[in-house]
Amino acid sequence: MYSTILIALENTPTDETILRHIRPLAKLHGSALVLVHVADGFGARYQEGLNLEDSREIAADREYLAQRVRELAAEGFRATPCLEKGDPAAGILAAAARERCDLIAMATHGHGPIADLLRGSVAEKVRHLTDLPVLMLRATKQ
Repeated sequence: MYSTILIALENTPTDETILRHIRPLAKLHGSALVLVHVADGFGARYQEGLNLEDSREIAADREYLAQRVRELAAEGFRATPCLEKGDPAAGILAAAARERCDLIAMATHGHGPIADLLRGSVAEKVRHLTDLPVLMLRATKQ
């Protein structure tokens, strides 16, 4: 049913919530995993246009994804890292389309409707802009 699952990661402890939940689902379906992080700082958003080298943010994000891929590979999963840059929702959706994912999985912060309205919610944008199923789990407090 789910041959390829995109897992949106933030490079924060929040990631543990979705990774813990997805492992059994991915095992059950024999799913490949696409680990996506979207770097959205100034350098990441304008790196190519300004001909900038990788910033510390980008280098740290690449290493984080590589480490997560190694962890999952050691557990027998087929996992691929994917570092996007720019708007998080757009990056997640672009990666899902490019990698032909059939499920998007992500943790949410559960700030509440007012905070999400003021700050915007990546999860809500993704949910409204995709035709794919989206699995959203509220992050556990660390």
